[in-house]
Amino acid sequence: MLYVIVFAMIAAFLALRLYGVLGKRTGHEQQPLPRAAEERGALPAAPRAVDVAAEPREIANRHIEPKAEAGLRAIVAGEPGFDVGQFLQGAKGAYRMVLEAFWQGDEAALADLAGPDVRAAFVDAIAQRREAGETLDNRLVTIERGVIADAQLAGREARITVRFDADIAAITRNAEGQVIAGSLTDAVETHDVWTFMRTLKSGDPNWKLVDTDEA
Repeated sequence: MLYVIVFAMIAAFLALRLYGVLGKRTGHEQQPLPRAAEERGALPAAPRAVDVAAEPREIANRHIEPKAEAGLRAIVAGEPGFDVGQFLQGAKGAYRMVLEAFWQGDEAALADLAGPDVRAAFVDAIAQRREAGETLDNRLVTIERGVIADAQLAGREARITVRFDADIAAITRNAEGQVIAGSLTDAVETHDVWTFMRTLKSGDPNWKLVDTDEA
């Protein structure tokens, strides 16, 4: 019986020593496994500088001249859905459609694409061409480049000027169909500066051509 009591006391002493070690953090114990994201909760977002013009500046290296940057920022602020890349693609499409409508004498198409002043100038040139019995047999070979040269916002009226570098093959025929000017085999390098206008946040999403010039 005495041996049993002695062994029990020794076991109790060892248990107390073991608790004294495991019950304290030594720095070498195994770290708890990381909890799942849903258990941890959302981490606080790291503060970062807001750079509204980051995307326009990236595009500016290729498609935007410095003079236009401030105006484009104002347009984006006035209509956050505005996209520079989409606008340029649309402007190139409009450039082709307006030229083809003018060459073909399609006044109805010009009415949808151009503002009153530009449309009137085109219509007048078409009338003079018809009176002379001349027709144009032109072809837009390629648009080498489209660059936003300027942008302005006055109230809700946005204006964006685009410079187009293109190659155009053109001939003029008389009433008999004979070529009197130009050649379809030799494309001519052209540099046009066109200004498009649109009222922001209006029901009409289309930009219209309101001014034309040569670079």
